Formats: sequence, C-alpha cells, structure tokens
Amino acid sequence: MPTEAGYLLDTNIVIALIRNRQLGQFIDTSYQLSTGLHRCVISVVTVGELYSLVRYLGWGQKKRETLTEILNELVWTDINHPDLLRAYGELDADCTKGGCNMGKNDAWIAATAQVTGMTVLTTDKDFDYAHSQGMLKRIWIDPKSQLGDEESK
Repeated sequence: MPTEAGYLLDTNIVIALIRNRQLGQFIDTSYQLSTGLHRCVISVVTVGELYSLVRYLGWGQKKRETLTEILNELVWTDINHPDLLRAYGELDADCTKGGCNMGKNDAWIAATAQVTGMTVLTTDKDFDYAHSQGMLKRIWIDPKSQLGDEESK
C-alpha cells in the first residue's frame, strides 16, 4: 500500500505506533511502516506536538524510549523553507475562506504534505477539507473500524 512518494505521518499515527495496541499494529502492518520507516516523514510541528503530549500525558520511561526510537527512524521536515511557507499561507487562507476550521499545527502538516507530495496518514478528519479540494492527498484510518478510506488512496 505505500504511495510512490511515501507517507507523512500525522501526530495521531505516531501515538498509535508508540502505544502498540490493536490500532497501532493494524496501521503498522497495513502500511508497512516498521519495515520501511525511511519512506515516512514527519513535520517538525509533529515532533513538537509529540513532546508536548509526552509531558501532558505523563508518559513513562518505556513510551518515551519508544518515541525516541521512532523519531530516530523518521525523516523530519523543517517548515523553514520558502515553498513550504508559501504553501502554508495559501492553504491556511483557502481553508479559512472555505469554512474549514483546520488547526494551525495541522495547516503546517498539510503544507508539508503538499510541498513534499507525500500522502498524509491520519486517524482524524482534520485534513478532509484540504483533501476534498485537491490541496493534498490523505489516507484516513477510522480508529474504530481500523479500515483505511480506500477512495482517498
């Protein structure tokens, strides 16, 4: 199932992988993430969100070590690039005009996906508007049914 350009992992995907419960195992197996994490990218915005969540949720040593291991396997994409900054401005403005309530962190993640050509892998609906408008590609995984959204692939 990997896309040609690879996956840009949303924060919730990394959390599911760290927790390694049924959802995380399903995602890992279905999208072959642990066998090819080099094909996966995360935004530095996601890294910041993860460090915040570690502190907020009071994660223990084992989960923090797993987070470090996963972060060491992933390619981090900086947001300090003219193309990405332009994409963020356009995407954020277009989403706001379109009535989309995308959070600012998700707008950075979406702009990263747009510029890199990678497909966002997510378990939430925050990228739906941008996806429906052709601004980016995303695969939505229903965290309850654990089934990928086939039409978004």
